[in-house]
Amino acid sequence: MVQYFRNIYESIFTVLIGMGVTFKHLFRPAVTLQYPREKKELPKGSRQQLFVNIDDCIGCLQCARACPVSCITIETVKAEADEDLGETSNGKKIRMHLPRFDIDMAKCCYCADCVPPCPTECIYMIPDYEFSTYDRKDLIFKFSNLSSEKTKELEEREKAKKQMG
Repeated sequence: MVQYFRNIYESIFTVLIGMGVTFKHLFRPAVTLQYPREKKELPKGSRQQLFVNIDDCIGCLQCARACPVSCITIETVKAEADEDLGETSNGKKIRMHLPRFDIDMAKCCYCADCVPPCPTECIYMIPDYEFSTYDRKDLIFKFSNLSSEKTKELEEREKAKKQMG
């Protein structure tokens, strides 16, 4: 009999607690955002999409080595001795061509482990998080700025070097 009244008391008490929460929020203004038109400000340091300033990349492969899921693919071709590729924005000499620098954002786990090892700070997170697609291939971002003709020329040069030596 005591258990019966205890159950009635607990059920009424829990309903009153739930109603108290409801009444507390009933007279407050709504916090719903109309998403496409209104966007919530993201916290500082939040991780969204990786971006590469390819003009500052020296092809050291540090970011690709640090990536735990191997979503960064980099191909490098060493420049000739007489070839001047310029310098990065912080003064490091560029010694490699980058025919391929791809990031597969479908694989990326947004850990930002690739950002700190970069000596030229050319890879970083940008606050862009709206990049959904219908095809997974569209989530592979290509950052190389070499033309297809220049890429073919570099590949042929590499093949010739391998055949000679």
